[in-house]
Amino acid sequence: MSPTLVLSLVAGYFAVLIIIAVLTSRGATSESFFVANRNAPWYMVAFAMIGTSLSGVTFISVPGNVYGKSWSYLAVALGFVAGYVVIGTVLMPLYYRLRLVSIYSYLDQRFGYWSYKTGALYFLISRSLGSALRLYLVAGVLQLAVFDAMGVPFAVTVVVSILFIYLYTFKGGLKTILWTDTFQTLAMLSCVALSIYFMADALNYSFAKLVQSVRESPMSQIYFDNVRDDKFFWKQFASGMFITIVMTGLDQDLMQKNLSCRSLGEAQKNLFWFTPVIVSVNVLFLTLGVLMYQYAAARGLHLTELPQLLNLKGTLDTDKVFPFLATTQFSLAAGIIFILGIIAVTYASADSALTSLTTSFCVDFLDIQKYPEAQQTRLRQLTHLGWSVVLIVIIMIFRALNEQSLIDAVYKAAGYTYGPLLGLFAFGIFTRRQLRDRLVLPTCTAAVLLTLLIVTHSVEWLGGYKFGFEILLLNGALVYLGLLLISRPAAVNPHPQTAV
Repeated sequence: MSPTLVLSLVAGYFAVLIIIAVLTSRGATSESFFVANRNAPWYMVAFAMIGTSLSGVTFISVPGNVYGKSWSYLAVALGFVAGYVVIGTVLMPLYYRLRLVSIYSYLDQRFGYWSYKTGALYFLISRSLGSALRLYLVAGVLQLAVFDAMGVPFAVTVVVSILFIYLYTFKGGLKTILWTDTFQTLAMLSCVALSIYFMADALNYSFAKLVQSVRESPMSQIYFDNVRDDKFFWKQFASGMFITIVMTGLDQDLMQKNLSCRSLGEAQKNLFWFTPVIVSVNVLFLTLGVLMYQYAAARGLHLTELPQLLNLKGTLDTDKVFPFLATTQFSLAAGIIFILGIIAVTYASADSALTSLTTSFCVDFLDIQKYPEAQQTRLRQLTHLGWSVVLIVIIMIFRALNEQSLIDAVYKAAGYTYGPLLGLFAFGIFTRRQLRDRLVLPTCTAAVLLTLLIVTHSVEWLGGYKFGFEILLLNGALVYLGLLLISRPAAVNPHPQTAV
């Protein structure tokens, strides 16, 4: 694929997004930007959430990861189901009852000012890191496919990529994103299905042969034997459940879409239709991964011997495999489909994240509702631009440091940064105790540092035990215990509607 062709595809794709943004942002207000006027159809929210939830990390890392971890990620995806049940039956009724714009204002009502700011702060850290990792991925693909050949530095690729997101989201916010993400989700799903079709066709697989080859492959193994293994099924399942609770139910990004529905009933309908679809899509990604390595083997490609696919340690960087095959080995049509798919899935996640970061900062730290609409617009747009710059800086730092699969990097980072949110919300919902509010931030920070210490030394301290995605569970539990130590009983619960 020539760089000119890929660049033309990217330009055409963003032209479509800009047109959608212009049409949907007319007459947009702060309420449009933050919650789409609370008037979004549930089925649109459900479909748009698919692209937001998956991101380019899933698109690239889940297929690539079957090389070393087989289908162990399936347990994580199945854990999502349990997590979405908790969100739909416990968290969403709470958010709708309180008519929240930022879900972290719940912590203000339940505990006080410092608990509220602590929750919002950890969300900003979590979402900015996660979004930067996702954008780093797509920028790397574009760099490989286009800009290296043109002599364009990676930093320029990153700046231009984020600038495009800013341009089509800065005015309409969530009102625009629901439409652009619907379009991008459709593009992403089409890409996955067509990529599987193109590779199966090249291998002369019928549908029955495709299913058989995937089922019989050692790369479709699921691990039930060794609980110390970070791939053990039930550890992964529990991790998937709690990852979903925190990265969807306690995350302003995904909840912002759900809060845009007309009622709690429609929001729950959206979530429960979305759940089986998201699991099925992850199964498609895992199938794609097995097929991808079979395709490479059939073409005589020794991936572990190709210098462009190795990381700094000289081992296979599985995040590079799918982009390499798509841009150098697939047919032109399949390569085009891949480029459009990776752009679609990454920007469906990134544009929503940028909007949620702006929303949280404006509502939780600037208290933007107290200003007139004209001043709200100026503050919102400046904040939107500021977070764009922050993402650029984080991406450049990550490029200099990263040596592991991005799916691992995202979830391990989430384990440390979302743990305080899990502990805070669990303590608020499942106890009636009050907190010594000023001690909340140092307590949460101490729990994060203690988690890091335990995970770093788990092999020597815990008989060879290796932490995987369940870092989140450890961190959340330590935060909960810390909050218990700084709590006091409440004779009368001042906020009875927020505790069960």
